[in-house]
Amino acid sequence: MTILQSIVLGIIEGVTEFLPVSSTGHLILATRTLGIESTPFVESFTITIQVGALIAILFLFTKRLIQNWDLMKNIALAFIPTAIIGIVLYPFIKEFLLSNTYVVIYSLLFGGILIILFEIWFKRRAQSEPKEITTKNAILLGVFQTLAFIPGVSRSGAMIIGGLSMGITRKNVVEFSFLLGIPTLIAASGLDLIKTGFTFSSSEWTLLGIGFVSAFVSALFAVKIFIRFIEKHNFIGFGIYRILLALVFLFFVL
Repeated sequence: MTILQSIVLGIIEGVTEFLPVSSTGHLILATRTLGIESTPFVESFTITIQVGALIAILFLFTKRLIQNWDLMKNIALAFIPTAIIGIVLYPFIKEFLLSNTYVVIYSLLFGGILIILFEIWFKRRAQSEPKEITTKNAILLGVFQTLAFIPGVSRSGAMIIGGLSMGITRKNVVEFSFLLGIPTLIAASGLDLIKTGFTFSSSEWTLLGIGFVSAFVSALFAVKIFIRFIEKHNFIGFGIYRILLALVFLFFVL
């Protein structure tokens, strides 16, 4: 991996982490497109640079978190299913799923179809009074998040569909998905670094740092734009994008 490639991957991570398109899936497809060999370091890189995007969320939402203890409690509860399932499935995720391009492509494809069908159903459904995020549905949102252990599913996409189906407003569930990313990404990166024993070379640490900074800067812009976007639009466009991306890789790249 070169410095330029680490910058590109960092930008891809920052832009896609909080969109319903799967950042991990995009990073896996990008590494293949850029001709980057799949190595233990590259797999760790795609996991740990997510912390760069996480720092952007902390930068934007720290004040809100500090002022809302109920929100912090719900985030902690929602993280429990992720922590349990993540620890149990880590070897399978790292050794099989993160190196399987076809898993990513088909997850993007069927996830895109599901998003479109859900948005059509959601538009026609009789709307009830918007619900707040309670202890119960916070835990359920955490369960939905675990679907994103499959690369290509999208952590935010799974949570958004889950939250909307429970009657939570689009803006609230999107912001909650941002904030739940804080413990989730810290845990995922920390677990991976512990499992790898921090055995990166100095040049690899440099690449990781560059990717981290690129993810942070690009995520700052992406999150602000996305929050404005959801106030007036649904996610059908993201569903179409996922389908087209999957078809391009399925028929023209692989």
